[in-house]
Amino acid sequence: MARGFFKLFSWAAPLLLSASWASSYEVPILDTDYSRQICSGMWSGQHTSINVSFDSTSQGQLAIVIYEWNDYKYLGKVTSETDEYLPKTYICTSDAVRGGFCSSSDLGRFILDLPTGLSIENTTFWSARVALPASSNSTTGFWDNPEGNPTPPPSDYSSPFRRDPLQTRQGSANPNPSPFGLFEYHEPIQYLVRKTGYYCIAVVPVTVMQAASSSSSQKRQSSGIHPSYRGSVLFQNVFDGELAATDYPKVNFYFVMLLMYAALAAGWGWLCYKHVTEILPIQYYLSCLVGFLIVEMVANLAYYRYLNAHKKSTASTVFLFVVAILDAGRNSLSFFMLLVVSLGLSVVRDNLGSTMRKAQFLSIAHFIFGVLYAVGIVELEFESTSALVLLLFVVPLAFTLSAFLMWILWSLNATIAQLGARKQHYKLRMFQRLRYILLAVVFVVSIFFVVSTLTFTGRLAEDYAAKSWRVRWWLLDGWLSLLYFFAFAGITYLWRPSANNSR
Repeated sequence: MARGFFKLFSWAAPLLLSASWASSYEVPILDTDYSRQICSGMWSGQHTSINVSFDSTSQGQLAIVIYEWNDYKYLGKVTSETDEYLPKTYICTSDAVRGGFCSSSDLGRFILDLPTGLSIENTTFWSARVALPASSNSTTGFWDNPEGNPTPPPSDYSSPFRRDPLQTRQGSANPNPSPFGLFEYHEPIQYLVRKTGYYCIAVVPVTVMQAASSSSSQKRQSSGIHPSYRGSVLFQNVFDGELAATDYPKVNFYFVMLLMYAALAAGWGWLCYKHVTEILPIQYYLSCLVGFLIVEMVANLAYYRYLNAHKKSTASTVFLFVVAILDAGRNSLSFFMLLVVSLGLSVVRDNLGSTMRKAQFLSIAHFIFGVLYAVGIVELEFESTSALVLLLFVVPLAFTLSAFLMWILWSLNATIAQLGARKQHYKLRMFQRLRYILLAVVFVVSIFFVVSTLTFTGRLAEDYAAKSWRVRWWLLDGWLSLLYFFAFAGITYLWRPSANNSR
């Protein structure tokens, strides 16, 4: 086991270090996209930002707005006070001007409906009508980096939104002042993020005819060219890497979990060494499980570090299956061991007969459903996936999990009754304490099941992602891993090697 652990660690170590070369979470944008909006959580820092870039083949004009979700209510104006089914009017067009939703000076921009006394400088909005280059050689100094835009290059070009963070307007809560008039795109748009939140970028192609007095460059940009664009939105968080902000806490979480399991393994190993002549068969099984958990934590940490360094690819998908198999194997082995112990194997009865085969079948089923669930919560888009598909991943695992828990508790009660009848008080106390641990686990799982269900029922709400992006990883993955650790630590404490093992 030790040799296998060090072999895996030597393989995973380069992956754990490779994230230092990562850039940032990047999302492509195309004129053919069904959704015109891209949103992501952002962990803010002194140098965090959102960069929006377009390649040199992009042409036409775009209405672009960047904002933090709490200001979403100010975006667009109500189209009809009597017909609530009509969507808001979001873009200032000629019809919108005639309808009184905006002024002619705002043509081609997003409409902001700010209340009296609130100016755009006191919101998070950056809004502009952006003119893209009509061809690859229509502008000079266009930055065309084939490797993306991890770090915008220095430029002498003066832009109202590419500036030093300390040079923002005094007294303004918004470090991203919106440009006036038509803005001609020359280099990546940089939006400074100085507050942790859920930020969105909306890009809508527009065609706006200028008045006769417009400059020749503006006439050329709006002469009826059908807007077409291709680019990317780069979220530069406080951390370096390709992971979205909602998933990055898993990197630190699994590192902490690895340290906790390593401390548990060190304590368990010392007790095994101290009482090596008193070790029971069940403690050998627990020793193997402790080693397996260390390997699993290394694999989980290595996977998210790899994903943070290289984002999703064929290699990361293969890595995901390895991690999913380890996670599912951990859960199945743990429940199987709890079940056979609760059934009284080697304590109340010498063998379990056909019951052992039933326990093995349930363990295999739980293992398969655990692999599917682990892959599903990573690969599926939680907001866009139908409820039926999500339930297909959740319900089978919940069924086998419930079967395990109910069978374990029923068997444990029966074993405790037999030990009480035999007046084997030392063993009886161990199994009673094991029951208290399992009842506490069931209680905690029930609470989190209710919380997760309430959270899940609101997943189609407009603000669901904005409200849940910080804690989604915890609801789906984190709390269950932490609960398992404390339950397993309690069980290993009860069955720890000691001088009284033979008793």
